[in-house]
Amino acid sequence: MSVFEIIMLLCFGMAWPFSIYKSYTSKQTQGKSVVFLIVIVIGYLSGIIHKLIYSRDWVVLLYILNLLMVSADIALFFRNSRLEGKRRVH
Repeated sequence: MSVFEIIMLLCFGMAWPFSIYKSYTSKQTQGKSVVFLIVIVIGYLSGIIHKLIYSRDWVVLLYILNLLMVSADIALFFRNSRLEGKRRVH
């Protein structure tokens, strides 16, 4: 376990709630890249796999929490995309 790994995960983790809130309230995809979010998910999944195979400790919970938040942002991206499509039709 590295204190620097923990700090990195906490810093990234603090940013996701703001991103989720913006996605939820704006109901727009503008400024979001689903490809970028998927790359982040792959990174967190890699961190989780590494922790489970090579370095089991409680830090894996931070990876999982961050993964869940990014996944929520991805879900909101698709919801917002659908809402934007409905607005264009009307």
